[in-house]
Amino acid sequence: MELKNINMKKIFVCLLIASLSVFCNLSAFAQNPSYQQNSSKMMQMLQAINNMYVDTVNFEPLVEKSIVEMLKELDPHSVYIPKKEVQQTNEPLEGKFDGIGVTFQLIKDTINVMEVIPDGPSDKVGLRAGDKIVRVDTAIACGKHVNNKWVQSHLRGVKGTKVVVGVKRGRNPEILEFTITRDKIPMNSVNVSFMVDDKTGYIKLDRFAMTSPNEVHTALTKLNARGMKNLILDLRGNGGGYLDVAFKISNIFLGADQMIVYTDNFRKTGQQFKSDGKGEFQKGKLIVLVDEGSASASEIVSGCIQDWDRGLVVGRRTFGKGLVQKPLYLNDQSMVRLTISHYYTPTGRCIQKPYSDGVESYLNDLNNRSKHGEYLTADSIKFPDSLKYTTPRGRVVYGGGGIMPDIFIPLDTSKYSTFYNELARKGIFGGFTMDYMETHREEMKAKYPTFEDYKQNFNIDDKLYDEFIQYAKKEGVTDSLKFVFSSYLQGFVKENKGKLDSLYSKSFDNKAEFDQMLSEYIQKQQKEAMRLKNLNKAPEYIKEYLKFEIARTLYSYGEAYQVFLTSDDTFLQAVDIMKDNKIFKKFKVND
Repeated sequence: MELKNINMKKIFVCLLIASLSVFCNLSAFAQNPSYQQNSSKMMQMLQAINNMYVDTVNFEPLVEKSIVEMLKELDPHSVYIPKKEVQQTNEPLEGKFDGIGVTFQLIKDTINVMEVIPDGPSDKVGLRAGDKIVRVDTAIACGKHVNNKWVQSHLRGVKGTKVVVGVKRGRNPEILEFTITRDKIPMNSVNVSFMVDDKTGYIKLDRFAMTSPNEVHTALTKLNARGMKNLILDLRGNGGGYLDVAFKISNIFLGADQMIVYTDNFRKTGQQFKSDGKGEFQKGKLIVLVDEGSASASEIVSGCIQDWDRGLVVGRRTFGKGLVQKPLYLNDQSMVRLTISHYYTPTGRCIQKPYSDGVESYLNDLNNRSKHGEYLTADSIKFPDSLKYTTPRGRVVYGGGGIMPDIFIPLDTSKYSTFYNELARKGIFGGFTMDYMETHREEMKAKYPTFEDYKQNFNIDDKLYDEFIQYAKKEGVTDSLKFVFSSYLQGFVKENKGKLDSLYSKSFDNKAEFDQMLSEYIQKQQKEAMRLKNLNKAPEYIKEYLKFEIARTLYSYGEAYQVFLTSDDTFLQAVDIMKDNKIFKKFKVND
């Protein structure tokens, strides 16, 4: 018998409950009468396999699969992380890693340097945006074998170690060599902060990492120095991070002794987190931007701000993750992130969405929201009266599946098209930008010495846009449609099965009617496909993305990101709302 034929889930779905005693308090398990019985049962099973199974057993993969299956039975957010993945998983939350200090993009199987981190190892030896890394030590660094994993494994390494990279720069045929000493590289969670106007600042927080409070503090200090009175905090797409970091970020905006968040579980071992009154932005208008990608810690901050009537939450309903995980290291240094509590907003809302229908259904929730039209209209979202809560100033807020914004902003679907998506997915923007900057970098730097010069005065004209489209065609991406008759025919038969059955049950002499039906179906499908392929606004947003790519090779990602905000409906409406005192009064918000 082969080991792979054993039904892992059935035999070991509870395997290693006993091993949890390595890192859990046994007195807590005493509350569950089935623990001891099942713990002994699993140990007995392990011993039986070890002592009597027909073949030699490698217990490591057996145990790891069992842990994964066991955690699936608990909730969607309790997860197992193998030892080899722990470091990389922790890096974004720790806010640093060991490497050479560049951001890169793979274009045509070549490592293109998109940005060099200021004062980092690569910056110190002279690497710059636009360089192509073609050799790493003695290994060829271009070709089909090069992927993101290959790049990380060859360029990252322990602080203090050296790596020699061969670089092709511009049209210079010579390969330049740089010896780079690896160092700690910051993974900033605040990459974008600037003054929107003379009173309003903007900060985009990408995750809640260890370094986030200091990063936000630094951004606020700079904005305050420029006269900031009001703030837009952008948490869209922020999937969360550390609970205590969410507490520290929330503390910035509140007075003394205000509940920020509290946790609870059946053991009653939860915690309360209250503000200390030392926050540096307790006064001034505040708007928090959220969307369906805002989760966990993002929901703690936005829920807290909403519950205390401190600011306005603007955007779309958040993800709905109200479970707290604790990292627990096993004896081989693998990790389990185990759910230990629910968290609750100050009004008592638990915003965790249901997961009783299983993990698959839970993970499909965002797709289901899209199908139900939630991203386009707030009216599609229904909350039962049982989930209503009231803020100190009498505003009604809701629990039970995410934070519902005070002001709903629908998803702008006009900027997306299949043509636009294909250009981005196949790296056409980055490839064209690298080629263009090889011959225009110095000219662009001289003409637009600062990002403000660039933002105000540089536009993608028709000539440059046509060059880009021609480049895309050479790379196999066009705005034309492929006609695959068999695909249309399959769709036609599926959609018109009833009509076709009726048509041919009478006679086989209805060819003309059949031809007309098929022709009308194909015309309709092609029209819709063309609409999706190149929507009316597609060229406008293609130009915008290209302007962004050029900007980040000349300046920084943080500056270049402002290009996207010039057409961002949610951001633009937030700016208008900030100027309207009547809206803040309507929502009884403390400014």
